[in-house]
Amino acid sequence: MFLCRVRNPKVLLKTTMKKIWSLLVLILMVFFSCKESSTKKEAQKPLSNQVSHAQGFSIDHRETFTVITVTDPWPNAQKSFSYAFVPKDVTLPVSIDSTKFDAVISTPVAHLVVTSTTHIPALEALDGLGALKGFPDTKYISSMPARQLISKNKIKELGNNENLNTELVLEMQPEAIVGFAINNDNSTYHLLQKAGIPVLFNGDWTERTPLGKAEWIKFFGVLLGQEKKADSIFNTIANDYNKIKDLAAKASKKPQVLSGALYKDVWYAPAGNSWAAKFLADANADYLWANTNGTGSLSLSLESALDQGKQTDFWISPAQFTSYKDMEAANKHYAQFKAYKTKQVYSFAKTVGPTGGMLYYELAPQRPDLVLKDLVHILHPELLPNYEPYFFRPLE
Repeated sequence: MFLCRVRNPKVLLKTTMKKIWSLLVLILMVFFSCKESSTKKEAQKPLSNQVSHAQGFSIDHRETFTVITVTDPWPNAQKSFSYAFVPKDVTLPVSIDSTKFDAVISTPVAHLVVTSTTHIPALEALDGLGALKGFPDTKYISSMPARQLISKNKIKELGNNENLNTELVLEMQPEAIVGFAINNDNSTYHLLQKAGIPVLFNGDWTERTPLGKAEWIKFFGVLLGQEKKADSIFNTIANDYNKIKDLAAKASKKPQVLSGALYKDVWYAPAGNSWAAKFLADANADYLWANTNGTGSLSLSLESALDQGKQTDFWISPAQFTSYKDMEAANKHYAQFKAYKTKQVYSFAKTVGPTGGMLYYELAPQRPDLVLKDLVHILHPELLPNYEPYFFRPLE
């Protein structure tokens, strides 16, 4: 006969409760630890995976790398381009076929070549000018920080965009070239790609809306490992732009606006769906050719422009003219327009960089908020009475 020693029931209950509480505490610690870890991991992700205004590219954040697909590298493109951006401390998963991408880039890129002045403001805003090692036609760059680097030979002259100095580029061995092209027929880019230098096509110039162009800063954010900053900068620009647009909508009048000028015997003006026409619409202006189709330029006769625009209140962007004297010397018929007579002609051609490059062509795509403020100040001065225009100036 075996004898069992029975423990005090109270002691047994107390011991059991301690074990249960210990187990619950352990479970809670694991739960909150996992939740905190998940939160930290989530916080490391970019602020936004979405491209909200641009139509020409998309961003896809995978688990360990990012894919950018450029669908509109140039007008009527028949091919899209897909680029994989992999952090330098990460290896592309073996399950991923790298040949499916047009280029695989290690980020952040530290040695870069870009080919359009519209790329410069994004690099500057993201503290990425130090990565820029070469540029074609550096004389067109207006950015002062970039010009200082050019003067120190830290940004090298590479010829022109249609015919890059391939020998110098091959010698530089940049990690990537951000290309600007009007079609796929660019033998220089093909040569550089065969030499192992990735060419990334940037189609910011094909976008039809001001905020669509500005959103391409996110493209450079991925390239430079500055996604959060790019996202924040764009959101600020978009918010400011929409505030000014809403302010313009409150104006009591909607002034009629003429644009363009003669080149030889043809009057070129922005088409109704163009970038420039969108600015005028958002500034609450009655643009003469707002209802026309097309995203480029209209080709009109002088007679047509006079017939429709002779009595318009304002004339915005009269080609490259900077003075009334030059306009009349070019064509005496300009003096027949009301806006000419009342001195209400405004141009961005007077705002140039230290080497003569037009700041508008470089910076306006990245800062549409400044362009819209200029136009609202000109067309509705009562809404922004103390504002100093950034790009547009009255003709002399």
